[in-house]
Amino acid sequence: MRTRITLACTECKRRNYDTTKDKKAHPERMETKKYCPFCKAHTLHKETK
Repeated sequence: MRTRITLACTECKRRNYDTTKDKKAHPERMETKKYCPFCKAHTLHKETK
């Protein structure tokens, strides 16, 4: 079952992206480099609650 997660920028701490993931296949928190429109740069985004 896929669950909705929110990705937050590690630099400015704003929640920019909503996506889904399979918790059974990937139980750990997701981290990915994405574009932050507030920082105007590609930064690391981590999964939040």
